[in-house]
Amino acid sequence: MGDPRIVTVRPEAGSYAWTFGGAAPVARVRPGDVLDVFTEDCFAGRVRSAKDLVSQVCEFPYLNPQTGPFHVEGAEPGDTLAVHFVSIEPARDWAASTTVPLFGALTSTHTTATLQPPLPEVVWMWELDRERRTCAFTTRDGGMRLELPMDPMHGTVGVAPANLEVRSALVPDAHGGNMDTPEMRVGTTCYLGVNVEGALLSLGDGHARQGEGETCGVAVECAMNTVVVVELLKGVATPWPRLESDTHIMSTGSARPLEDAFRIAQLDMVRWLQRDYGLEELDAYQFLTQAGEAPLANVCDTNYTAVAKIRKDWLPPGTPHRGLHRRLRDAAGSFAR
Repeated sequence: MGDPRIVTVRPEAGSYAWTFGGAAPVARVRPGDVLDVFTEDCFAGRVRSAKDLVSQVCEFPYLNPQTGPFHVEGAEPGDTLAVHFVSIEPARDWAASTTVPLFGALTSTHTTATLQPPLPEVVWMWELDRERRTCAFTTRDGGMRLELPMDPMHGTVGVAPANLEVRSALVPDAHGGNMDTPEMRVGTTCYLGVNVEGALLSLGDGHARQGEGETCGVAVECAMNTVVVVELLKGVATPWPRLESDTHIMSTGSARPLEDAFRIAQLDMVRWLQRDYGLEELDAYQFLTQAGEAPLANVCDTNYTAVAKIRKDWLPPGTPHRGLHRRLRDAAGSFAR
């Protein structure tokens, strides 16, 4: 691929995007370029202690700031944008998580309305040890210190939606957005269908780690220094975001109720097996039924996100997305941090 051009972006406080679609591009990039970017956490860096309640220091809907959008030259509707994650590194030695009233999987919400009172608003500060690759917090009750492995990821990656839509950066859908899947980590390639000229790629919502489902609605939220390679597949449609790692291919679906998100991801995987692996529809359906995994991404956002996942070792011969993941992975070694 030759020596890539590196585009470095460190946004000023007032230059983040809060939507997918409806925002002017901050830079133009070419296929093959490397983006070296800073992304702020979902609280815009305002939750810095246990006393900083989101309701007091943040202003809805200005949550989940995105770095971008980036206009990708040559990208047109019907193409696929590929984003390969080379490096995702916490930019600070701390992160924050919180409960938010009327938000999360185990509480009343605005759409699941009950007579129960909202959960209290509580903040936990996490210590990030970037050398040991750990995340730790101290329990509010009993002062117990709990430590988990660091597993940096991006909760939000997406392009402008189709049909002139403008979507909040809090919402996942066919354009990508706030999918909150832990699979969006280093070494993964994310494929996004292009809906508008230039695609208008944005990313943000860094998590030092997150469990599947993001049950309380908030991960270990932190600012990130992230390096990605951007590529373009001309004339290749990708109706829902897809992910590829060295070991798996993955489809995503975002909707409510959760079973519809599951169905979207499963159907997209069937179509992927047909297109790139030569399986007939019902054979693909049967194979997925016996070989597939179905991790949850989030069960808390405006739309829920489910993942359909299959091991590459179990697949018949095929070339997913024209072999682009392998080429990007091999090229990434020359400029990885």
